[in-house]
Amino acid sequence: MKKLILSALAICTLCFSQSFAQIQTPSASPFSKIMQTVGLTDITIEFSRPSKKGRELFVDIEKWGKMWRTGANASTKIEFSDDVTIEGKEVKKGKYAIYSIPGKETWTVMLYSDLSLGGNIGAYDTSKEVLRFDVQTVITNEEMESFNFIIDNLKMNSAVIGFIWGKYYVPFTVEVDVDSKVMSDIEKAFAGVSRNDYYQAARYYYSAGKDLDQALTWAKEANRIAEEEGNPRYWQLRLEAQIQAKKGDYKRAVAKIAESTAAARKAGNNGYAEANEKMATDWKGK
Repeated sequence: MKKLILSALAICTLCFSQSFAQIQTPSASPFSKIMQTVGLTDITIEFSRPSKKGRELFVDIEKWGKMWRTGANASTKIEFSDDVTIEGKEVKKGKYAIYSIPGKETWTVMLYSDLSLGGNIGAYDTSKEVLRFDVQTVITNEEMESFNFIIDNLKMNSAVIGFIWGKYYVPFTVEVDVDSKVMSDIEKAFAGVSRNDYYQAARYYYSAGKDLDQALTWAKEANRIAEEEGNPRYWQLRLEAQIQAKKGDYKRAVAKIAESTAAARKAGNNGYAEANEKMATDWKGK
């Protein structure tokens, strides 16, 4: 009888434990993940977001001058799909943990190769550091209750990554290699050149401020092929006009943008045509 009672209690305990294990509650520091393409490089950040909850940052929670996991729970991680440059220093593509040392005026940031360290700061091994750099601590006018990462100021070959908590914002610049990739693609594409290859090459040269004569040659070739196909592309015609204008040849630019406008209206894109007309008006005054 005693054995039966003990067995029944064991079964009840097991059932209660299994039931309790299924209960889910919100995390005090929720997990977050952001991804941004900068140029042609993907940057991904995984982190947990602690909140102030009335505490004074780096006094009541974390400490000035003491290493911090730069988030909560598991290690905060950043991943680059290609080699990048951070604050002027080269970093190979890959995934790294982010650690930092808070400073009221200058903040130290480290990239670390061991992704499993988490908050075990006492086991931090400087030989596993991939990069260490200092940046200025920025004091903001408004306070951020929950810790967060921001990827902003996006340009063709760079962005500013920053983490912010309370009134403290720590930004650093990441640069990516766009030019060599695009140039390589251009060279490969010209093994069998299409109308769109010429257009994309011309558009890149125009946007990047490279050789405008070469850009114009490619733009004209893209439009020649489109004309032969009996299907002029109004966006290609606009690009040729824009290159002419950038070269200072406004007379040819106005004539070419008129062709783009006519093609855009024929295609039913009146908004594009109106934008063209504004450009033409501006160029006529120069």
